[in-house]
Amino acid sequence: MDDLDNHEEFAFGRGGRGTEATTAQESEEGTLDGEAEEGEDEDEAEAEEKAKAKAAAEEGHTDDAIKLYLREIQKTNLLTAEQERELALKISQGDHAARDRMIESNLRLVVKIAKRYMNRGLPFLDLIEEGNMGLIKAVERFKLSKECRFSTYATWWIRQSIERALVNQSRTIRLPVHVSDDINKLVKISRELVHRNNREPEVAEIAEMMGVQPSHVRRLMVLVKKTYSIEHPMGENSDYSLIDTIEDNNAVDPALLIEDLDKFHHVSRWLETLNDNEREIITLRFGLEDKEPQTLDTIGRRYGVTRERIRQIEAKSLEKLRRIIEESDIPNGRSAAD
Repeated sequence: MDDLDNHEEFAFGRGGRGTEATTAQESEEGTLDGEAEEGEDEDEAEAEEKAKAKAAAEEGHTDDAIKLYLREIQKTNLLTAEQERELALKISQGDHAARDRMIESNLRLVVKIAKRYMNRGLPFLDLIEEGNMGLIKAVERFKLSKECRFSTYATWWIRQSIERALVNQSRTIRLPVHVSDDINKLVKISRELVHRNNREPEVAEIAEMMGVQPSHVRRLMVLVKKTYSIEHPMGENSDYSLIDTIEDNNAVDPALLIEDLDKFHHVSRWLETLNDNEREIITLRFGLEDKEPQTLDTIGRRYGVTRERIRQIEAKSLEKLRRIIEESDIPNGRSAAD
């Protein structure tokens, strides 16, 4: 007990010497701790400044690269309609120089379209690169028989290429393989029923075609809604949704179909087989008759209906046109004379 009292006296008694010593020690330790914390703060601040400087430098390099690219493409003159026809003829004959000139003369169009998709998840240069891939595809597919300027035709391919890239970049869902397989079946069967009945399918209808219980279909639907809406656009003003990322082997390829119709100079005549709404929607969607290609949302607002309703009308119209090709003895886009 005396020993304990002595220890207490040493620590707290004798005129406070123990307190002074303790206070001094704590003060010294506090100073060291403070210096350490300040050092850590300085290190963090320095690291943050370096990171900001690096990011700014990288952004600066990107900005410089974009400015340089824009300056370079401005040097190439735009083409007249007659020049487009001349180049298209040469390209069809295998002239690589003509192909390169057609591409280079339309690079500004790609930049113009790519700007609409900024801040959607891909850097601007990546958007331009994807758009250029679409432009190349358009150059390779453009034919003299087209009833529109090349820029109108190319716009669809450029937008498709960019939007597909955005869709692929947005695929963040991670599900077990068997669940993904079931969701794929659900989407394909739902799409088939929508096209067949021109309405949203019932759970029981989907379950019957899938060979599962309705409760399983409901669970899949809940899972899809929790991850990403099947019909929800992948980006603002985008025509692509999750349902578009799942291949539909029975679907009509709209670009190839329009190309086949155009190839035989029958677009205007065959569009007359559609009713007024169908004809107008197809014309707007694919930029025919020198019109600017429109998105599903834009056309939907014009008609006062949903984008899904416009998609259904488009699919129905394209199916009609496909049957016209088959009935006209032009299998796979080729006439008997070919």
